Formats: sequence, C-alpha cells, structure tokens
Amino acid sequence: MVFNIIKLAGVFIFCLVSAVNAGAEEKSGTGARAVVEKFQAELIDVMKNGKQLGFSGRFDKLTGPVTNSHDLTKIARIVVGKEWEKLSSEQQDKLVEVFSRLSIASYAHNFKEYSGETFTFDSEAELSRAGVVVHSHLTVPDDKPVKFDYQLKEKGDSWRIINIIANGVSDLALKRSEYTTILQREGFDALISKINEKIDNYSKQ
Repeated sequence: MVFNIIKLAGVFIFCLVSAVNAGAEEKSGTGARAVVEKFQAELIDVMKNGKQLGFSGRFDKLTGPVTNSHDLTKIARIVVGKEWEKLSSEQQDKLVEVFSRLSIASYAHNFKEYSGETFTFDSEAELSRAGVVVHSHLTVPDDKPVKFDYQLKEKGDSWRIINIIANGVSDLALKRSEYTTILQREGFDALISKINEKIDNYSKQ
C-alpha cells in the first residue's frame, strides 16, 4: 500500500518557480489548506469503497476531485518542458486530456483500498517564489506514516495543486526526461500511445 502511494508521486512531482502575490490567501475564495484537505477527504472516501467500486468506479468518483484540486494543464506543460511550445494547439489539448486521464487513473490505481488510513495536516507555509506548501502526512496502520508536501499556486479565486512530494521521493526529472526524449525521438503520437498504455495497465491491476 505504502509503496504504491509513494509511486504515485512520480506522476505529479516537479518544481515550479512562480511569483507569490502578497495577501493571496486572503483574496482567494478557497485557501490552499482547504483545497488539500477537501481532496484528501474525497480520496479517503473513495478508498473506503474502493473494492466495491473497482477501477472504473474509482476513476469516475475521482475525476471531479482531481480536476477541481489540481492544475492539470500546468502539470502537463511542465512535464514536457520546452517541447510544449513546439506542439500545435490541437496537440497541446490532446496532451492535457490524456495526461489528465493518466493522473486520475494513477490515483484510482494507487488508492484502491482502505485499512484505516487517515490524513493529518501538519503545517502551511508561503514559499518565496513558489506559492504555498501544505505539509501533511498519511497515517497507515501497522506501518510508517507517509509524508506529503503539496505545493499550490493561486488560480482564479482558489488554489490548485501543482506539485506533490511523498516522503521526499521525486522521479519527475526521470519522467520529464522520458517524455521529452520520446517527443524528440519518436514524436507526439508515440508519447500519447505510451501514456494510454500506462492508463490501460493501471486499469488491469
């Protein structure tokens, strides 16, 4: 369970540099901590019914929570790096759509059963150049807790998750290198095919 949870970080983990607006927390309709805690509560709820729902049921239940709490467009852009600008608008839209499905599928795969896990808020801090970070941990019965650091950036009247680090583990550099290499050497269609293959594998496990 913990291994799968930590692996989940690979899909989303990356560093994003952006300016922080003064007083952003007060301006936002929904604070960063509230966004994280709402998503975590929805995740636990799906986990509690995970076996009965099956993969497709968990995917459907998590579509709203994931898209409402994560900035999936920004995540997709960062994952492919400078290659983003080389894509047509249609390709960019397609990448965001497929990557969003991958993100939801990853949660549906890794958070598929419940054995008494609970999320606990630890602290929240404003980062000098990267928005807000919310520190929390997942208590796992009969195992070590999993530390989660959520990096969020203001978007509209709320905050959106743009980075997740689980127990300090990040393979974003590997993912970004892999995706950009595929784009450069094999092309856009090959990347989309690879992502779809990953989604298909998640649905079967």
